[in-house]
Amino acid sequence: MYASNTFARTEVQALNGYNAGLSIEAVQERHGVLRVAKLGSNENPLGISPKALAALTAEAHQAALYPNQSCGILRNALAHKLAIDGKNLVFGNGSEDLLSIICRVFLDHGDQVVTILPSFGLHIIYPQAAGAEVIGVPMGSDMRVDVQALMAAMTPRTRLLMFSSPSNPVGSALNSAELQYVIDNLPPHTLLVFDEAYFEYANGEADYPDCLEMLQKSQCHYIVLRTFSKAYALAGLRIGYGITSDPALAELIDRLRTPFNVNRCAQAAATAALADNEHLIASIQHVRSERSRINKVLQQDLGLQPIPSLANFIFFSSPLAVDSVNLSLLQQGVITKPWAEAGYRQFLRVSIGSCEDNNLFLQALENALHQ
Repeated sequence: MYASNTFARTEVQALNGYNAGLSIEAVQERHGVLRVAKLGSNENPLGISPKALAALTAEAHQAALYPNQSCGILRNALAHKLAIDGKNLVFGNGSEDLLSIICRVFLDHGDQVVTILPSFGLHIIYPQAAGAEVIGVPMGSDMRVDVQALMAAMTPRTRLLMFSSPSNPVGSALNSAELQYVIDNLPPHTLLVFDEAYFEYANGEADYPDCLEMLQKSQCHYIVLRTFSKAYALAGLRIGYGITSDPALAELIDRLRTPFNVNRCAQAAATAALADNEHLIASIQHVRSERSRINKVLQQDLGLQPIPSLANFIFFSSPLAVDSVNLSLLQQGVITKPWAEAGYRQFLRVSIGSCEDNNLFLQALENALHQ
């Protein structure tokens, strides 16, 4: 009698599952709490924009019809906003979908992928699933990307250099000089997959460069990934996009994506959200204001040292065992994300939520640290 797992490829049998975090319902049922602050998934506490909601509602009556497989209207709107050729754009069921497709298109057994540690889990899981070896380069003691160590890890087998900036889970980001160092030292046989899921929150900050402009001026082969899940508040609709250095890269990705991988409601809502600059600005301003307030409390009142972040979350080390702190937070109705990656298990990541949810988190954390 064969065991069920023997039917799977060897690489899949060895994979760790992605830690997607807990739902509100699961915490309510498990811990008997009514009020839950969901601060583990980096969602937008302001919710969907009114314009996007109206577009979503108007499109719902067309749900019986297949969507535009090329995301035509959204493609044109994004191409205009980014001042690029629409042929350089690819779309996915969230940028996570594109990560999966990219790994299946460009990786094979014997290839290597270089990424940073701590890492967004899918930057490791998807390459491993494709049979590639993943080389993780730890951040420096300041919890910033060590670009010299990163580029020193390149070998003739390095097919992809894939990491996020701002980093998930840390929140730190490359500055102009650091990105230029990566560009100048990227081997010609390596494709840069630059994950900017948190771009909107970092854009405009003093130390954050115009990464797309710098890459466009280079000779690099690249794919810049962005999403409508975070600042645009469409996480539940699953829609992300990639900007490629060459239409040929986009065409290769399109060969392996499913024909209708972005549903018509998501396309309509994303197009409307892209045009609702007022809601985007309000979302960014809320995060920056609350992030500053939470950092101040963590440092001055709780004696912690959160990592400076340009994203909509904060990464901090706990002086007590993370498992006990996390359990205490859950029992008080607060979901955060204790980091499970080896070498970083003393850290938690907390999303910036509503003012009320943030207050609940700060009080619950104080209770957890002094119980």
